[in-house]
Amino acid sequence: MSPDQYVQHKAAASGSSFYYAFLFLPRDRRTAITAFYAFCREVDDVVDEVSEASVAQVKLAWWQGEVAKAFAGQPIHPVMQALMPHARTYGIEQRHLQAVIEGCQMDLEQTRYLDFAGLSRYCHLVAGVVGEVAARIFGQTQEATTQYAHRLGLAFQLTNIIRDVGEDALRGRIYLPISELQQFDVKAHEITRREYSDRFTALMRFQAERAHRLYDEALALLPTADRRAQKPGLMMASIYRTLLREIEADNFQVLHQRTSLTPLRKFWLAWKVQALGRM
Repeated sequence: MSPDQYVQHKAAASGSSFYYAFLFLPRDRRTAITAFYAFCREVDDVVDEVSEASVAQVKLAWWQGEVAKAFAGQPIHPVMQALMPHARTYGIEQRHLQAVIEGCQMDLEQTRYLDFAGLSRYCHLVAGVVGEVAARIFGQTQEATTQYAHRLGLAFQLTNIIRDVGEDALRGRIYLPISELQQFDVKAHEITRREYSDRFTALMRFQAERAHRLYDEALALLPTADRRAQKPGLMMASIYRTLLREIEADNFQVLHQRTSLTPLRKFWLAWKVQALGRM
């Protein structure tokens, strides 16, 4: 399997909403974003699939070294071999990849966040920086598009957090800020025991309203000159926001199940943005 085949398989096998947006890109950009996405999946899988934290730390340290070697011209892993030919073309810097790894390290060291400011820093590393790199690959020409990408990445990550509350709790992680649990009088043990209440629903509605504000703010920040180039990001926004609305319509039944959209619906939402410019 060649490096390009490896990253293609990694991206397709994930079933992610991002994959559907990549389908509409020109070949070179699609190849670059697929390789970058595969890198993100590799380091994220270290946290999700390695049960022993010390082993996961060693693996992430290996990735830190691999990224440094790759930017020195000596990539070993097929993901880095596939990604490095695109780094200079699309302005992908070592700091971007190291930031994503740093965010994954936070998952090993921290399972709770005191307030939204702390959670935002984590989200910036694992999603905002990812959005920044993606915007460059998609064809960013305006500096202001970086702020749009950061804001949109935060909205995506908050949507993920809302969707995965129950699943994350089973792994011992609660991303909802402690200060906000206290604000709505929701106890951590209620989440880990999958106990629904009006208080929990109010807490989740608060999270969803913030995510919607961030989607709106992101779209307002996107310069008109870059709107066409950034269509893949707008496709992802359409898919993720539709997912968020599905969760809302189901009254935030996220403790015992993982809400998802069908592949056909994701493709339809992506096509609608591509062909009609509608979200």
